[in-house]
Amino acid sequence: MTLRFIIVPGWRDSGPGHWQSLWAERLDGAVRVQQDDWVAPARDAWVASIAKTILQQDEPVVVIAHSLGCIATTHLPKEATDRISGALLVAPADPERRAVLSDFAPVPYQQLPYRSILVASSNDPFCPVRLAGAYARAWGSEFVRMQNAGHINIESGHGEWPLGVALLQSLAGDVSFSASTVHFSSSSSFGNLETA
Repeated sequence: MTLRFIIVPGWRDSGPGHWQSLWAERLDGAVRVQQDDWVAPARDAWVASIAKTILQQDEPVVVIAHSLGCIATTHLPKEATDRISGALLVAPADPERRAVLSDFAPVPYQQLPYRSILVASSNDPFCPVRLAGAYARAWGSEFVRMQNAGHINIESGHGEWPLGVALLQSLAGDVSFSASTVHFSSSSSFGNLETA
């Protein structure tokens, strides 16, 4: 089965060198969601952009979301979620912690109708790991807890992020990266990992 990968950045977008940006360039079948306003996000506009991107694809999609992108993904309407075969939800945000993100609260607490893996860090400054675990339970997501991985972004040392590639492969089967692909040489990239 051919899949399309929908990359859903979070608040302020994912800049150069962020694993989402690298994957968008190198992952065959990747489409990156664009938002009109990355700085002052509005839930209706963000959700509509993600849904439109999903519905434009001819193939089933796998969502690859980071931070606020995870929360926006959980707000998608049924016609979009019906097209999703799986989702990798990384470092979800807590929209109740920051006023600028409050339009995305309350966070939906119902099971997602597709397989999902939620990855969270023990010291994420934007979402306590206990809250991320509560999201995973509510959404029916497999929960991967990383030790001291920050917000799982460039600032916390996660560029190409080979563990994320492995998780994506477990979710979507064989995934194909272009020739300048992710290198698996650094064992430190995996960090300490717990699954539940």
